[in-house]
Amino acid sequence: MADSKREIERKYEATTATRLPDLSRVAGVSTVVHRGVSELDAVYYDTEDLRLVADSLTLRRRTGGSDAGWHLKFPVASGIRDELREPLSDTLPSSFAGLLRSRVRDRGLVPVVRLVSARDVHHLLDADGALLAEVSVDRVRAERLTGGDGTAAWTEIEAELADDGDPAFLDAVERRLRKAGVLPSASPSKLARALAETAPEPSGSPAAPARRTTAGDHVLAYIRHQAEAIVALDPAVRRDLPDSVHQMRVATRRLRSALRTYRKILDRSVTDPVGDELKWLAAELGIERDQEVLDARLRARLAELPGTLVLGPVHGRLQIWSAATRSGSRGRTVAVLDGERYLALLESLDALLAAPPLLPAAARAPGRELPRAVLKEYGRLADRVGRALELPPGHDRDLAVHEARKAAKRVRYAAEASRPALGKPAKRFAKRMKAVQSLLGDHQDSVVARETLRTLAVQAHAAGEPGFTWGLLYGREEAAAAAGERELPEVWERASRAALRTALGG
Repeated sequence: MADSKREIERKYEATTATRLPDLSRVAGVSTVVHRGVSELDAVYYDTEDLRLVADSLTLRRRTGGSDAGWHLKFPVASGIRDELREPLSDTLPSSFAGLLRSRVRDRGLVPVVRLVSARDVHHLLDADGALLAEVSVDRVRAERLTGGDGTAAWTEIEAELADDGDPAFLDAVERRLRKAGVLPSASPSKLARALAETAPEPSGSPAAPARRTTAGDHVLAYIRHQAEAIVALDPAVRRDLPDSVHQMRVATRRLRSALRTYRKILDRSVTDPVGDELKWLAAELGIERDQEVLDARLRARLAELPGTLVLGPVHGRLQIWSAATRSGSRGRTVAVLDGERYLALLESLDALLAAPPLLPAAARAPGRELPRAVLKEYGRLADRVGRALELPPGHDRDLAVHEARKAAKRVRYAAEASRPALGKPAKRFAKRMKAVQSLLGDHQDSVVARETLRTLAVQAHAAGEPGFTWGLLYGREEAAAAAGERELPEVWERASRAALRTALGG
């Protein structure tokens, strides 16, 4: 696994004549130590159409300095990136190849820019000699390697926060630099600046005439956003970052839901096969995500019990079950992302967006077509909730509630997709549908938890362990589900008010 660090830095404009001000006057700084000048030689890689740059990713192979090797940077926020490092080698590390797969796919990586920098480094230390930040003056020479042969040169100042430092410290450094006339750089990174300053002169083309925004425009914008989210979350899932599987699964479901809901705008003969593949991906991601949710729920339920009611090795058995199921689901998720079927899905999404199969309704005003689609999904939800409320408690009602939950999710996603066009009415409608979905979802989680608790109780009994605690947890889950069923009529009444649908356009 590659080494990782959170990089928090700021860049400033400078000239060859620029000198650093006295940074020992920055609050908290006791000593400024000059660490000398080092020569850095970095080659930056990307696809020929610059897919990594388009998503603000940076891949480079650098020699010189204290951190020579391969570096891969993912954006986190403005001025903040996660930097992964692998040792110096002649070829791209396999770990980086996996993290870039969703973007690069079958396209080759080529050297696009070479940057040679003379870095004059200064360390800002506190009274205990601990590093607060590194400030350097970089004199940079850039050479375009792909897409032209331009060159550029500039000088910049870079202030990078020490590991686990307080970002507010960089504010103090910036105030001192600004007072000396040093201003923030207009470019977010050296690579971005190099590409901009070495790019061939644009040929120029007439601007496209303005036209009114259509229902199709709104739907395609939403689909594009979710497709980009899937690609962007792929490396986070591979790195096992918190909530990444959940977020990728949500993007997959939102995208599939949009293709289903807006079938009057996009031709189903084209979108249905894509939707089937999205359903497959969501199901595969669900194996790991559902395990995460179930594990957290069981642990929380167990933590609620006083110690006197926890009889036998309950914690240990739950830990063994969790580790076994987590290990298998984790490996399967990564295998799915490494598979050809997943890459084919990404390519099909690109093709769909490049040549969208728009139907005549796509050219109409969004205020007419989008509410119609949302309210049609609402009608399906109303039918399913009505059926669930009619059934007596038991297995059939559990199944009906589960079907209603899936319908509520589709209505919510449909309303969220229409929000840019319909504004606050769509936001309010989506909020009400989310309340219904959350209640029904908690009920389904309880159903799954009870099934697992029964399995664990059987295993405990077979091992000669007490089953009291497992039965107690089962009973609490049963009571929680019953409480949700009693609450459903009131929650549904609030969500199904005619005024909400009227405001939406129904």
